[in-house]
Amino acid sequence: MDVINTIGRRKAAVARIYMTKGKGNITINERNSNEYFPIPTQQYKIKQPFALTGTEGQYDVKVNVDGGGTTGQVEAVRLAISRALVELDPEFKPALKVHGLMTRDPRMVERKKPGQKKARKKFQFSKR
Repeated sequence: MDVINTIGRRKAAVARIYMTKGKGNITINERNSNEYFPIPTQQYKIKQPFALTGTEGQYDVKVNVDGGGTTGQVEAVRLAISRALVELDPEFKPALKVHGLMTRDPRMVERKKPGQKKARKKFQFSKR
C-alpha cells in the first residue's frame, strides 16, 4: 500500500488527507489531532470511520484542512477518511454508509439577497 489521497468537504471546509500504513497517528495541519480538535465529540467524529471498520491504529493520516468552522472541518475530515478506507477495501462501504459517513452533506449557507438584511430577514416595514 502506498499513499491514499482523498478529499472531503462540508460547508466551506475542505479536507485533503494522505493515508499510509502506520501506528494510528492523525496529524492535522502539522499538529496532533487532539491538539487541533480538543473537544471529545470532535475527536470521536474523526476516529469514527476507523472504529466502524475495525481499523483503529493501523493507518497514519496527514490532513490539510482549510475554511469553515471547527464542526465543518471535523466532518470534512471524517468524510475524507471514510472515502480513503473504502478506496482501500470496498467491503467497508456498507458499514460506513449505514451510519451516514459516505454522504457529502449538501447543506450550505444561503446567500444574502439585495434589498434585505440577511438571506431571509427583511428590513422593517412601515405602513405609514
